[in-house]
Amino acid sequence: MDMNRGRDAVRDVVELRYRPEVADLTSALRARLRVSRAGWVQWWSPVAVGLIVVGEVLAVASGADSLSPGLLAGAAAVAVIVPLAPWLQARAFMRLAERQGEFRVTVTEEGVSVVTEHTTASVDWAAQPRYRETPRVFVLLSDDKNATGFTMLPKSGLADAADEGRLREILDRHLTRC
Repeated sequence: MDMNRGRDAVRDVVELRYRPEVADLTSALRARLRVSRAGWVQWWSPVAVGLIVVGEVLAVASGADSLSPGLLAGAAAVAVIVPLAPWLQARAFMRLAERQGEFRVTVTEEGVSVVTEHTTASVDWAAQPRYRETPRVFVLLSDDKNATGFTMLPKSGLADAADEGRLREILDRHLTRC
């Protein structure tokens, strides 16, 4: 029996190095929308606007006045802006992220540490107790209704393919997948 096993056991550590990309940020923001109340409103608003437009068209077809130009303009704006919102937000985040330079992230049993040229931050598991995985990123999320706090871990920042599985295992041990 090895008496030192628990004390000397190697702890899981996964490191990432990356410069954020718009596609990674877009993926993270879309994942965040899927678990937040604001995302629910954002995704259902085009359906509501569509129903209003259909109602307006049916009213015109049954002899009412012509379609409201304001309603049509609003419907067009919602139809264009809502699907583009995560990408537009990602571009805004990208301008901020570019100033930080390279991101160096360490994921351990205690939490996540992020170091850039200008900042250092540590996030323990309690601060962001859930996560979502996309084909591009892992996104750690706070548990408030709008998932206000989030940390993006792009898979492209991992040194090799085995690190992806190890990272998933650490996250599964400490967080709830959503």
